[in-house]
Amino acid sequence: MTSPSPEQQPAEERDAEQRSGERPAEQAPEQRSGEQPRERRPAERPAERSAARSSAERSSAERSSAVRQPAGQPSGAGQSAGPAYADRVYRSAGGIAGGAMMLLIILWLGGDALVRGTGRTPWLALAGMLFAVPLIAAYTVRPAVFANRDRLRVRNPLRTITLPWGVVTDVRARFSCEVFTESGKYQMWAVPVSLRQRKRANRGQGAPTRSDPFAAPGTETPRTPTPALADQAVADLRDLSERAESRPEAQGEPVVRWAYEVIAPALAGLVLLVVLLLTG
Repeated sequence: MTSPSPEQQPAEERDAEQRSGERPAEQAPEQRSGEQPRERRPAERPAERSAARSSAERSSAERSSAVRQPAGQPSGAGQSAGPAYADRVYRSAGGIAGGAMMLLIILWLGGDALVRGTGRTPWLALAGMLFAVPLIAAYTVRPAVFANRDRLRVRNPLRTITLPWGVVTDVRARFSCEVFTESGKYQMWAVPVSLRQRKRANRGQGAPTRSDPFAAPGTETPRTPTPALADQAVADLRDLSERAESRPEAQGEPVVRWAYEVIAPALAGLVLLVVLLLTG
């Protein structure tokens, strides 16, 4: 029995043979070579990305601060509890002006004697200047009072006293400004007491009120008393002492240091002057 020719086969059988002879479609890349399909991660939201970035920045900042901090020192050590402020400085403007004028006069006269003098005159002028200039500068320009939240530093002509507020018991201004401790008292040369300013302040405090020409009729404006400079400085120092007397940083012992930079040249000038006068 002869098989039918391709032209005689039905169209359905030819379509089936063509489909069976076609190569299967290529598999997806994930399923090729027996690989497992990869899980697709959900896209991160902008808020999550910013939170992750901020946490990474904080961790890097902590690591850098840990590297900069010395070993064995706890976190926050050496840092003050409050902000640091500059020292309050109290000085006598009149004393500085008078001392500067005296120094100019002495330097002018002494320099002239050094340049134009003959014989022993230049040596006497040098000895006198070496003796007088340090003392004048010490008693007029040098005195100052420095006060901060931890301690009081009094720079007098011949010595400097450092007093923590914990040892200060009182600050007074009668005929001179003085600071008291349990071991004694120290005078503050930089804050002179002016009895004239104090009397003027007392008169202004007890003066009657004055009328304001621009105010309503019958109203009066009270006078604002202006305290003397020494009394105001003492009030400020008392306020600092009361605030800091219980703080741990304001405790300690008084420290006194002599001003050898003033004493040494003054003694040298005095010895040279005495020798020149005795051998003349």
